[in-house]
Amino acid sequence: MTTLTITAKGQITLKKELLRHLGLGPGDKLDVQPVPGGGFTMRPATNGRRTIEDSIGALKRPGQKTLSIEEMNDVIAQAWAGER
Repeated sequence: MTTLTITAKGQITLKKELLRHLGLGPGDKLDVQPVPGGGFTMRPATNGRRTIEDSIGALKRPGQKTLSIEEMNDVIAQAWAGER
């Protein structure tokens, strides 16, 4: 269980592990639904339905070289051959 702190403005910050679990990042939206007993549920506003376009650039890291398809295929072949 994760405990969050409420700020003086009535805001909370979700910890990285919770955002990762929900598959959310900066700019994403979160649906919050009250439930009986004083609790609530949270879900990504997309209800977990994402398109292939949502994953474009997901592996890009600043300063990382972009690989061509041929370079990717070479790396994959080396891994299958046990060379990597």
